[in-house]
Amino acid sequence: MSNISRRKLITAGLAATAGLGGVAAAAHLARRYGLIPPDHGGIYGPGETLTYAAQRILGAHAPARQFPRSMISKDPFANETAPPNDAFKRHQAVGFRDWSLNVDGMVAHPASFSLADLRSLPVRSQITEVACEEGWSYIAEWTGTPLVEVLNIVGVLPQTRYIVYFSIQPDWWESIDMADALHPHTFLTLGMNDGDLPVRFGGPLRLRVPRQLGYKSVKYITRITATDSMKHFGKGLGSASPEGGYAWYAGI
Repeated sequence: MSNISRRKLITAGLAATAGLGGVAAAAHLARRYGLIPPDHGGIYGPGETLTYAAQRILGAHAPARQFPRSMISKDPFANETAPPNDAFKRHQAVGFRDWSLNVDGMVAHPASFSLADLRSLPVRSQITEVACEEGWSYIAEWTGTPLVEVLNIVGVLPQTRYIVYFSIQPDWWESIDMADALHPHTFLTLGMNDGDLPVRFGGPLRLRVPRQLGYKSVKYITRITATDSMKHFGKGLGSASPEGGYAWYAGI
């Protein structure tokens, strides 16, 4: 996207305010630069495309909003999830010592990482907000390794466009584009507020995507797949979220 000129950005902005003709023009620019989200079809498709394209053109590398320690929520709300399945309970019974993160797909070196492996990688902390589309939010300190560290180890192939990630809970999965996957604030999170990541907040391993709404930060991650297309995942809409009526891209 570095070759998009200021004039083209202004053109896109004007098109976005020009009514239906502007929508068509902006959609054309989005297609030209490959800024089409997987859920671009249907009645809400043009709006999803415009939102995604505008965010990526203007803020692909923008940092996540961070907060001072004094603003950490004293009683954060752990959103309700489905009861843990038997596989999760078996891991929990032995303190997650056998938990692993498998990375496959369009990578040079598919690999499996234990929690100890992840802790041996560069560890960072950030104080960011979980904002839910239902209106609630909380701020916490999250500790883990940036996803990009793992992606560098496995050698993501140049044609990769998306990173798909799966929970141990059935049918719970999401995907992000490479702008978020390589962003230094996208964490494989192992800790929260000076302790291990509690189970109700996604422990032992959660992918935190703080530049998007909370449902993109999937709990209990066990697998990551690099791909150049979302057509063969679920219904081809990019994640379980648009299959349930939410947007694939949920930037904040």
